[in-house]
Amino acid sequence: MNQLAKVSNFAGNTFAVWIILFALLSYFIPEGFTWIAPHIPLLLGIIMFGMGLTLSVDDFKAVFQAPKSVIIAAVSQYTIMPLVAFALAILLKLPAELAAGVILVGCAPGGTASNVMAYLAKGNAALSVCATAVSTLMAPIMTPFLTWLLAKQWMEVSFWSMFVSVVQVVLLPIVLGVLVHYLFPKQVEKSTAVLPLISVIGIVGVASAVVAVNKDNLLSNGLLIFIVVVLHNSLGLLLGFWSAKLFKLDYPSQKTISIEVGMQNSGLATTLAMTYFSPLAAVPSVIFSVWHNISGPLLATFWSREAADSETIGLGMDLSK
Repeated sequence: MNQLAKVSNFAGNTFAVWIILFALLSYFIPEGFTWIAPHIPLLLGIIMFGMGLTLSVDDFKAVFQAPKSVIIAAVSQYTIMPLVAFALAILLKLPAELAAGVILVGCAPGGTASNVMAYLAKGNAALSVCATAVSTLMAPIMTPFLTWLLAKQWMEVSFWSMFVSVVQVVLLPIVLGVLVHYLFPKQVEKSTAVLPLISVIGIVGVASAVVAVNKDNLLSNGLLIFIVVVLHNSLGLLLGFWSAKLFKLDYPSQKTISIEVGMQNSGLATTLAMTYFSPLAAVPSVIFSVWHNISGPLLATFWSREAADSETIGLGMDLSK
């Protein structure tokens, strides 16, 4: 088990490398990965069940202990990214399928990787876990509603069908995971070290499948989608930080909300795009998955070093007294 835990930890730390590697493989050898596409909802369900296993009832108590921070995180999550996506779709005159795909990414809840990034950035790790959980539990209502509201001018959106899908692939697996954690805490604690490996395999599988079925679309639209994704993610990180600063939250919480807003559950967006729109509409979420797992660690590293420098300066001041 210790060896498997080490492999899992390594996979989690090098996630961006694996997703880029398999994206390239699926691009050049698409026939080896297209078979995964029908199983994308199942893969996401497994990932969400794993997320549920990492949560406990105590994690949700933080909502009542620090409601202001959690509310600001949730409101920022479901206003900044959807509106930025909508604005980019309008300003850049994106084709209908790409516009719907970008908006769907923006309407997704926070990504599970944000918790690790908040920890590495010396942010408020407890707030990150709680904010991700709350935004994910809100997803069955908020993601379909906001997608319908903002994307309906480009594509037909069925709120109820999407609601049912999000309940099935997100809410139920998470609730089941939390329940299993509650009933079998000791057994779950022993297995949590393996969960990053399962998540990496699942997300890499989803990304590979979407790239494989979109080889031609990537060739013609790849650069445009990449530019949109970088702008979307960067503005999300920046505006998330500013929103927390506006409400006078402490600096670690500002960093956390920035990361929470900027990093999306692109796996959910991919699943919904493939189910309700088209393979092309799923491409923005796949590229987002690659990019935010590059930008997130870069930002976390910067903030971590900044915190280390501040501690060093503070120590020097204390020693000089």
